Amino acid sequence: MGKPTGFLEYQRLSEAYKPAAERLKDYREFTVRLDDQQAAVQGARCMDCGIPFCNNGCPVNNIIPDWNDLVYRNGWQEAIQVLHSTNNFPEFTGRICPAPCEAACTLGINADPVGIKSIERAIIDKAWEQGWVRPQPSAARTGKKVAVVGSGPAGLAAAQQLARAGHDVTVFEKNDRVGGLLRYGIPDFKMDKALIDRRAEQMKAEGVTFRTGVLVGAREVPAGIINDAREIISAEELKKTFDAVILAGGAEVPRDLPAPGREQAGVHFALEFLIPQNKEVAGDRANPISAKGKHVVVIGGGDTGSDCVGTSNRHGALSVTQLELMPMPPEQENKPLTWPYWPTKLRTSTSHNEGCTREFAVATKEFIGENGQVKAVKLVRLEWKDGKMSEVAGSEFELKADLVLLAMGFTNPVGGVLDGFGVGKDARGNAKATTDGAGCYATNVPGVFAAGDMRRGQSLVVWAIREGRQAAREVDAYLMGESVLPR
Repeated sequence: MGKPTGFLEYQRLSEAYKPAAERLKDYREFTVRLDDQQAAVQGARCMDCGIPFCNNGCPVNNIIPDWNDLVYRNGWQEAIQVLHSTNNFPEFTGRICPAPCEAACTLGINADPVGIKSIERAIIDKAWEQGWVRPQPSAARTGKKVAVVGSGPAGLAAAQQLARAGHDVTVFEKNDRVGGLLRYGIPDFKMDKALIDRRAEQMKAEGVTFRTGVLVGAREVPAGIINDAREIISAEELKKTFDAVILAGGAEVPRDLPAPGREQAGVHFALEFLIPQNKEVAGDRANPISAKGKHVVVIGGGDTGSDCVGTSNRHGALSVTQLELMPMPPEQENKPLTWPYWPTKLRTSTSHNEGCTREFAVATKEFIGENGQVKAVKLVRLEWKDGKMSEVAGSEFELKADLVLLAMGFTNPVGGVLDGFGVGKDARGNAKATTDGAGCYATNVPGVFAAGDMRRGQSLVVWAIREGRQAAREVDAYLMGESVLPR
């Protein structure tokens, strides 16, 4: 619980950022980690609330009060053990998770919640620096072979858990590097990809084999999805070679906007812009899509849209405007109504603060082009009433747009992979599998399981880690008759 009176004595201290003018010069991380003393003081704010709602607010059920208390008492090595007991990759969640645990913090009812995410990052970063994070290979091998399709957070979590249970695990990734959307869907300024490489090396030492550039179960992927595959393996071959298969690919099929003029050059899906940029930062060829000197319009108000804003500003865009279909949310949530659940409120990211105009309650009517190149977007303002939208008469207007990025979310995983395995789908096109009870995470195909975005659709990194861990336990039980892996 930290210091009994800490929440009365200390104010919340958030992580600092490098100045915008400085961080726009490169793609390096710019968040300044709390030092040991600052983290200890923040841990001291964790109150004796009786029922730690933060535990349930966190999808992986992190034992948050325990490691807050340990940091306050300078028990850093014990803190990382507690943190790792529920979360395989806290350096990922400590950077890019939106922290639903903080929304559920009891202190947050009438004060600023405990800075849980910043403490989490401080713990894991210190643990790596001190050499406390080491490979944990299994003492005995089971002789069972498991294939994991997809190397995003769900696939990595499942693979690490199963390797530590003694199984021979091979992870298949269609792109040229490990990490899935964790690597290519998130800009480097939010999360340095060396963090993924470091974990992959740990997992290799634990017995995990990674095979990149391999597409499993499908012959091709839809437009808008990056595919570096040099080899194709059929579902039948995989099922024949391995004792169990976990499908853990991402929800990569982007939502399109079929407005007139969509075919104009300069209108792209968000990942067609973000993935090549990450590849460029990694040392590959230059991003073929440039925002330099352009009026950029980003359609979609979520995290992917925000990533497009930050990347466009680093290119040197002339202007950046982000559009959102929904009305502008309140700046402050109604805590008595929403706590301990994730509230609807205005969220301004670091990318927004670097330079961005935001338009709410607008819809795109047309992409206006000249000689096949987009030059503007025609928009209309919306009125929302009883959850239904209608266009405001006479409110149409145009925005200059040399580059339009569609960041409206993702609909489902690549259907061809599921079809290749014969896996049943739900109404949204995701793999059909339950998460509780007997046979959870198992699909209709014997020995084939599904987890993460492949099963639940577009979601958070922390949910992917949760499902990867839980699916690993079910696979272990399927292979061995029982499992000692945590759920």
